[in-house]
Amino acid sequence: MFTPLTDNKLILVLRPTRVDDLLVRFNTLKQAQFYIEHLGIDFSDYLWEHQTYYQAVEEVKGVLRELGHLQVLPRSFLPNFLFGTEDVVVVLGQDGLVANTLKYLVGQPVIGVNPDPKRWEGVLLPFQVSGLAKVMRGVLSNRHAIKEITMAKVTLNNGEVLYGVNDLFIGNRSHVSARYRLCLEGCEERQSSSGVIVSTGLGSTGWFKSLITGAIGISRAFMGNSLKIQLPESDKGVSFPWDADYLYFTVREPFVSVNSGSELVLGRIPADGVLEVVSEMAEGGVIFSDGIEQDFLQFNAGTSATVSLAEKRGRLVV
Repeated sequence: MFTPLTDNKLILVLRPTRVDDLLVRFNTLKQAQFYIEHLGIDFSDYLWEHQTYYQAVEEVKGVLRELGHLQVLPRSFLPNFLFGTEDVVVVLGQDGLVANTLKYLVGQPVIGVNPDPKRWEGVLLPFQVSGLAKVMRGVLSNRHAIKEITMAKVTLNNGEVLYGVNDLFIGNRSHVSARYRLCLEGCEERQSSSGVIVSTGLGSTGWFKSLITGAIGISRAFMGNSLKIQLPESDKGVSFPWDADYLYFTVREPFVSVNSGSELVLGRIPADGVLEVVSEMAEGGVIFSDGIEQDFLQFNAGTSATVSLAEKRGRLVV
């Protein structure tokens, strides 16, 4: 008779592979293969990734079933799934899946497992399948280290709320300019831009770093200097701690006109402060987080968004 090590539910979060996505479009593997090879791409790499991932899925399922009650959760179900307060969550990555999962949790520990270390660097995936059983036993007995991760939170004046683990995007869903008023610590400016990015410490090595790198490169090129980017050693001055008690906002491609400025293009949102963004877009305004465009808030004229540190933090097993 099976006696579980824990009565807590063990949630395994999975993501589709490239082959899975192609099968949605083309129905059969042969049709998907024909499409990829017709473009001159080696389909064997797609198959290898797919097979490696699902082999890892079966191995992880086997480990978790020996410890407790397993529930498998596809990534697409995350926005609508109700997690229990005592659930333990295992994410079979990439890194982005860990971030996508953390924002829907309230204190539950997350164990990031790298299904293919040869393919994925896995900054948020410190564990491999072979070591999962040991890690799980440590977590279930409260003997494993936990790293806290600061989140961003945006609250609309209609009461809607969205959390971000890496970043928030505030702007227009298409490539037209976003129009809004930006307010921070008594300073206010009407802007027209490609959108506002709010970054956490976890996201500071991603989109935030890319924005800063691009700005440095463009400035140097415009001034006639070398295009080679020299960021500080170990990204110091660019990245900031995962548990930092502040956020940064960055404005993409601000356009200066008689009605729009570019003074408030970069700034820190302190622990006791907020960034307010008031939409002036008749339509197309959106706010989404961590690259999940399908899970968004509408941000059209009359909508005010208040961005601050979240009251909750992510908990990543390390």
